[in-house]
Amino acid sequence: MKKLLRNTLAGLTLAGLLVGCEPNKTVLGPERTAPGANEYVLGSGTSLGKKLPGCATIKDGTIEYGKVGDSSTEIIPIGYDQWGYNYQAHLFNGRYCDNDRVEGGDYCDVNLIMKWSDEWLSNRDCNNDGKLDRGYSCDPVNASSSACPGAWVTNHQSGEYVDGEETYKWNYFVKIVHPGKDAVLSDGMWYTADEEEIGPVIWGAFATIQSVYNDQGTGEHGIEYKSPAAPGLGAYK
Repeated sequence: MKKLLRNTLAGLTLAGLLVGCEPNKTVLGPERTAPGANEYVLGSGTSLGKKLPGCATIKDGTIEYGKVGDSSTEIIPIGYDQWGYNYQAHLFNGRYCDNDRVEGGDYCDVNLIMKWSDEWLSNRDCNNDGKLDRGYSCDPVNASSSACPGAWVTNHQSGEYVDGEETYKWNYFVKIVHPGKDAVLSDGMWYTADEEEIGPVIWGAFATIQSVYNDQGTGEHGIEYKSPAAPGLGAYK
């Protein structure tokens, strides 16, 4: 069987790398479409991360899709939209090819569930720019970067593929976190201030703390990687 390729380059938003019939394990993060390189700069704010008063909510019907500064005027609905996003619940549940909210695309046969923290992408607009905020712990005024302590996202992908006359099922799960303001990056690995391994770098400012892969065709099963520091999302608030 051909080996899977995983695209984790910052700035490459949705394009996965797939070889032969193998499933796609590109990891994604809900951005307001998808993560971009300009989103992933470690925050330098000194705020306490308190949310500002007078925040608009999705229920108010005033918050639009799109990145800060773009021309989108489509209002985010309550509950699931046509693509599979439920921004109120911090959840995407749909087809891989729909996570960019564009009709068509690659890997429409792959199921994708994404969950994320309020720091990664909140369900409110507290800086009155008409967009969903992110990154309160870095800068609650600008609220434009998910690269802040407490930011995390998970991916759960699943599907099936044909090899010869057999059809095999596969699934992949990964946890990605901001490693914390005191974390140190060395040779592609994040470490705590006490030099304990957190996990491999992804998107420049984040760490993979756990990944699990199961594939009926290859016989692979179970944990691929588990952070020695802590595999739990709550450890990186």
